[in-house]
Amino acid sequence: MDSHPSHAADTDPHTEPPGLHELFDRYATLRDTIQGLEAEREELGAVIKAALLGGQSAETDIYRAALKRSRRLEYPVARFREVFGDAATLEVASIDKKKAEALAKAGDLDPEQLQALAEVKEVVSLVLMQKGS
Repeated sequence: MDSHPSHAADTDPHTEPPGLHELFDRYATLRDTIQGLEAEREELGAVIKAALLGGQSAETDIYRAALKRSRRLEYPVARFREVFGDAATLEVASIDKKKAEALAKAGDLDPEQLQALAEVKEVVSLVLMQKGS
């Protein structure tokens, strides 16, 4: 018989299914755990990658560290515009918010005009708000 808690609740008629509070509590715990693990993994990955690029090697009983190189296809904007024209370029282009803001901060774009162009898009996401903050 499976003793996993979620399965026990399914088979025991006297056990109440978890309520929204309990589900949200579990969700918050999983989110926090995953975020912490992902941050640690990223930090370790950066250190290991730098070491491998420096000629070192690393392995465990099960794994051997290796670097994989990949390529991403991109279309240079200036060449795309030369070949396909302004209308097609505008149709497929997107503005990088961080780069645009960096240009405004550097004085290459007028910050007030950039702000006036901004559009707010609403996205609905489940977020966890820290209590007592």
